[in-house]
Amino acid sequence: MKFTKMHGCGNDYVYVNCFTEKVENPGEVSKKISDRHFGIGSDGLILICPSSIADFRMKMYNSDGSEGAMCGNGVRCIAKYVYDYGLTDKTFISLETKAGIKYLDLTVENGKVAMVKVDMGAPITKPADIPAISDKDIIIDEPIVVDGDEYRITCVSMGNPHGVVFVDDTDSIEIEKLGPKFEHHEMFPDRVNTEFIQVIDRGHIKMRVWERGAGETLACGTGTCASVYACILNGLTDKSVDVEVLGGTIHIDYDEEKHTIFMTGPAAVAFDGEIDL
Repeated sequence: MKFTKMHGCGNDYVYVNCFTEKVENPGEVSKKISDRHFGIGSDGLILICPSSIADFRMKMYNSDGSEGAMCGNGVRCIAKYVYDYGLTDKTFISLETKAGIKYLDLTVENGKVAMVKVDMGAPITKPADIPAISDKDIIIDEPIVVDGDEYRITCVSMGNPHGVVFVDDTDSIEIEKLGPKFEHHEMFPDRVNTEFIQVIDRGHIKMRVWERGAGETLACGTGTCASVYACILNGLTDKSVDVEVLGGTIHIDYDEEKHTIFMTGPAAVAFDGEIDL
């Protein structure tokens, strides 16, 4: 199988061009290639496929083999791939995902995509649509008991479910211990991605993320969007925010009039290769 390894702020996936390659049983392939000792090493597998309703279609699989609905860093990397590798010459493209069609604006420098701005759509806060179990109309700063301790959580979906927790210091969080406890909490029937957020000022936050099916990653695109919207709901930031993740910085803008979140960030190619499956 020919592949390209790419990353957005360190959130790395193995990308396969399914216009030329055929991947049987992608969930199992994802588990194999994600292993950082016996495989390529990645947070999962992303397939670039034809679409009947958009320019391209994304199918993404986590490192545990489960299929995901959306990946913010992944859509930016697909935009770079399809332009840099000659699948399109357009600098504004549409991408079909399980979370709907996303629209991507490509910034090209010296013939290569350097940055991608993505219309991520409207944040979802209705608990049943996240999904999260609650009798509230919206889950803002609600108490949740995890591993015997009480935390305050704000829940948002950006195609994937997110639980945002504000902390004093992201560096001191025992994320390997807490992450799985949040992921499998009874409040979240489909599991949840958990963002631990430290607010630096009204235009700058720090984030660490535990992703369902992948563990801690260096960045999470949908997580940055959900976290900024959670900050806005709690009155902690403005509507234009730089999110510092372990792998870099992603910029988020919330358009209140359109009720839409825009995510801007880099996409990079690590290397091309072939693997015997």
